[in-house]
Amino acid sequence: MKQAKWFLLLHVILGIYASSSVCSKLAAQQPFLSGAFILLYGAMLLALVVYAFGWQQVIKHLPLTTAYANKAVTVVWGILLGFLLFDEQVTPRQILGAVIIIAGIVLFVRADHEGEDQK
Repeated sequence: MKQAKWFLLLHVILGIYASSSVCSKLAAQQPFLSGAFILLYGAMLLALVVYAFGWQQVIKHLPLTTAYANKAVTVVWGILLGFLLFDEQVTPRQILGAVIIIAGIVLFVRADHEGEDQK
């Protein structure tokens, strides 16, 4: 059960990593070096720092292969955040891709855990 906590934290920090792209896109829409630009750019940098520290903690407690396999979920976060915040269209291909990514992560993590159980 302790590993579930780290797995959840992994997905939280991957969401924070995806949010850095949101701040970056919003900053790009502002005049260069305006107050809004600096604030959004700073938020992006803060999100990346939080992600970096969180990632270091997660990989201490989860197998590296599991952590890296789950990084692909940031693509799904990107689709969702683009849709919710920027009114971007979600195509059937993107949905199919997201389903394939999630299925791949589930299969990989299960196989990784089965390999640990056999040791």
